[in-house]
Amino acid sequence: MKTHVSTTINGEAVEFLCQPRQSLLEILRDELSLTGCKEGCNNGNCGACTVILNGLPVDSCLVLAVEVEGANIETVEGVAQQRQLHPVQQCFLEGAALQCGICTPGFIMTSKALLEKHPAPDEEEIRFSLAGNLCRCTGYDKIVHAVQAAAESAPAPK
Repeated sequence: MKTHVSTTINGEAVEFLCQPRQSLLEILRDELSLTGCKEGCNNGNCGACTVILNGLPVDSCLVLAVEVEGANIETVEGVAQQRQLHPVQQCFLEGAALQCGICTPGFIMTSKALLEKHPAPDEEEIRFSLAGNLCRCTGYDKIVHAVQAAAESAPAPK
């Protein structure tokens, strides 16, 4: 038996039907064609499927789709606004903080969530925040530097 779920994804009301066992990752990719979040490990160890759920970064492979009833979800597809890259995306691009791209959406989402909660993190805070995201290509330094650059490029609070 399928369950009806109403939620908000990237600022838009969305409804879908899902099996009780289906993960949010499955629904995003297979039913809603939001393929930005990637399936890496499918057990919460790599962070490639990270989305922001009610303001917190989560591994969408560990969230049951039925659990997002009434929730607010942000995926990597919703990060850029009006064809303008988000500062985190721009800094990843300019700092060459990506290679194969499998982990990049998860790093982008985790970094965005960090900077929304803590606009001026130091290197240790950035590394701690990103600890749930794995990359096999970059060696992490360029990623950390990109997050630092994004924090520095953010407008000063009023």
